Amino acid sequence: CTYSRVKCAFSFWLLLKIDRNSNITFKKNLLNLQVLPFSAFLGDIALDEDDLRMFRDAHSSVGAQHTCLVTVNSSTSNESVRSRRAADRQSLHRRRRAATSRPERVWPDGIIPYVISGNFSGSQRAIFRQAMRHWEKHTCVTFTERTTEESYIVFTYRPCGCCSYVGRRGGGPQAISIGKNCDKFGIVVHELGHVIGFWHEHTRPDRDQHVSIIRDNIQPGQEYNFLKMEPGEVDSLGEVYDFGSIMHYARNTFSRLACEDFFCFTLWCGDSLQESAGNFSSPGFPNGYSAYAHCVWKISVTPGEKIVLNFTSMDLFRSHLCWYDHVEVRDGFWRKAPLKGRFCGDTLPDPIISADSQLWIEFRSSSSWVGKGFSAVYEAICGGEVNRDSGQIQSPNYPDDYQSNKVCVWKITVAEGFDVGLSFQSFEIERHDSCAYDYVEVRDGSLESSPLLGHFCGYDKPDDIKSSSNHLWLKFVSDGSVNKAGFAANFFKEMDECSRPDNGHCEQRCMNTLGSYRCACDPGYELAADRRSCDTACGGFITKLNGSLTTPGWPKEYPPNKNCVWQLVAPIQYRITLVFDVFETEGNDVCKYDYVEVHSGLSSDSKLHGKFCGAEKPEVITSQHNNMRIEFKSDNTVSKRGFKAHFFSDIDECSKENGGCQHECVNTFGSYSCQCRSGFMLHDNKHDCKEAGCDHVVNSVSGIISSPNWPDRYPSKKACTWSLSTTPGHRIKLVCQWIHQLIKVIHSSSGVQCGGSLKAEVKTKDLYSHAQFGDNNYPGGSDCLWVVSAEKGYGVEIIFQVFEIEEEADCGYDYVELYDGADIKSPRLGRYCGSGAPEEVYSAGDAIVLKFHSDDSINKKGFHVRYTSTKFQDTLHASK
Repeated sequence: CTYSRVKCAFSFWLLLKIDRNSNITFKKNLLNLQVLPFSAFLGDIALDEDDLRMFRDAHSSVGAQHTCLVTVNSSTSNESVRSRRAADRQSLHRRRRAATSRPERVWPDGIIPYVISGNFSGSQRAIFRQAMRHWEKHTCVTFTERTTEESYIVFTYRPCGCCSYVGRRGGGPQAISIGKNCDKFGIVVHELGHVIGFWHEHTRPDRDQHVSIIRDNIQPGQEYNFLKMEPGEVDSLGEVYDFGSIMHYARNTFSRLACEDFFCFTLWCGDSLQESAGNFSSPGFPNGYSAYAHCVWKISVTPGEKIVLNFTSMDLFRSHLCWYDHVEVRDGFWRKAPLKGRFCGDTLPDPIISADSQLWIEFRSSSSWVGKGFSAVYEAICGGEVNRDSGQIQSPNYPDDYQSNKVCVWKITVAEGFDVGLSFQSFEIERHDSCAYDYVEVRDGSLESSPLLGHFCGYDKPDDIKSSSNHLWLKFVSDGSVNKAGFAANFFKEMDECSRPDNGHCEQRCMNTLGSYRCACDPGYELAADRRSCDTACGGFITKLNGSLTTPGWPKEYPPNKNCVWQLVAPIQYRITLVFDVFETEGNDVCKYDYVEVHSGLSSDSKLHGKFCGAEKPEVITSQHNNMRIEFKSDNTVSKRGFKAHFFSDIDECSKENGGCQHECVNTFGSYSCQCRSGFMLHDNKHDCKEAGCDHVVNSVSGIISSPNWPDRYPSKKACTWSLSTTPGHRIKLVCQWIHQLIKVIHSSSGVQCGGSLKAEVKTKDLYSHAQFGDNNYPGGSDCLWVVSAEKGYGVEIIFQVFEIEEEADCGYDYVELYDGADIKSPRLGRYCGSGAPEEVYSAGDAIVLKFHSDDSINKKGFHVRYTSTKFQDTLHASK
């Protein structure tokens, strides 16, 4: 069932042609929105009270099996998601027909303000913008980030999964829900079709004239998806029934039938131009245009670029103020954008440069005079002079991959008397040790010769940057190969508000930050509600030898926005021990929301014992000196029970004359003990050391072994052995330092080395990602390569028992790679991260390479592999 056709439709917002090569705009999102609630659902369509009443009235005579409306607690079915994924695959060059007939549901001027909730990832935001950009490319509809508009849409995640209202509701924000498994290009385009005002094509009132619904083949409970709409609700706009519309269910949706798909195209006067360069002309150019023509071209290049427009020919009827035939250029995305110029006659306008990444060109003719018309060319340029106090700079095409061989230079200037602050919101540039390929360069001034502030690449966001004047120079370079998502950075005028005579209106302490400042309080105080004055608070200065500490409100949940600092001070020669009895805060591996920090010392710059969050109790902590700092912070969202801890102080006998110990003194609570170095044992007097045996078993991950009595002379007639062992799949690295006739053997700080050659046998063997698997997460900066080989005639079987690696869409950070052969030049079987490793892997030959890489940020549990050799089976190994 294929349908080949070319059609035209004339409607304010209707025409659509889907194309996957689009670009996306990224801006800051608004949060904490009160979105209008749903009343019920018809498939993926959200219904309000008016819709629900209309359906009940219109379908009251239809059998119950055909009128099922889903309540607000339902979630998107797998079949519904699959059907819209099918729509994703067939979404090229589609058009919509079943439009709302209610004028109040139409968006004024075709402009739809939007907000994207903060819980979506960067890749999801990119898909949303791609879908919106496709609508813009082939229609008069424009999506713009919401500023002060009362009615707007909010991309969010509701229990319905994938759903949206049809058309504009008015009176506040309305949700477009993109739930789990809904973040696919075609699905988002489909849901945006509902937002604009389209029902499903197969629900048109004239549906039965074009398709037959075989109700016996409909899955039970899904009959309501095939209801017909009433003429008062749907306006087909005189268009023929479109079998290929993205708003039309496929033939196999909610059934077991199959059908091929085909695409359709649309044509109209004007165009939506999104290439980096192009040209356009008035209708009929150069043979003359007709009277009463009206055409609109929307040029939209990638964010971070500007448009240079040049008219190459101009021959229009000349009139006063170009009242009759004319071409208008507006600096923005719609007909009310600032006017750049109105032109007629035969004089070529000067080149026009947009302020941003969009231009609106509108041509009208009203005379019978026949002229050639006009022609124009445009191109996108990146970089340039930026004379604003704030804004955002993005790499070309952000958040899609930037193009190759780009060189963009921005010269930022803010008001006199201010510095320039630069804060990167997102950063993903091709990684290289010296940033030789793709990079961002920032300089302190307005020239390329100004002092260098930073040269950046990779995936780690650079720290905030501040210039020393009101100028900042920024350069982006990409080479001809690998492309990434690029960067987005906010710039703003910066000053030190704390340097004012009023101390920034802060009662106690003023803390200058980039782009702003904040007030802070001394220990024992906290900020009041006005965020400037200080009240007596949690924390404080404590000199007791023992006591207890709790978070505010214990044992109930702690309040938001708390900052508590306890400073514990004990007498000289004492040490302070902190024990957490209960610990429960918001947080994960990163501890960026609510957390507890413990320092040896009274300032935040003292030695950090740890930053803790989550539900796992920290280990017992003992200070290095006679003071300790405990700081608790909570943000403004999730609250937990907090913590309860007790502390005690104990004199450190070892701090004076080594406690009388000959070798080593170990302090314990209420006492101390002496220990001896390798090759010696403790004397009966518990302080001195005497010679002992010299056989040692070592199981630690790293450490030092040395000759007896090191660094003093070793005794005569000694025979010493050390037996070293580590986790399966890892090797032991010995670094030896020879000094005269003495031997000192040192395990390096990474003494256990990962990787190596492993022999697969019939007996099952184990391989672990890191030596401390099960006790600690894998370390950062790991690059391990194992070659697992079997005897000739045998293959290798690998089974993952445990797999927990940092998750990322392209597995670009931490990952495991498998190669079907003896080196990494062999065919790659796959790259895995998250928890998505295969259960079983078989080699096609007698070897498999397993490669493990971790970056220097988030670390997870790691993996445990069991491997064995298997006799070749053609049907098994050859296929694998």
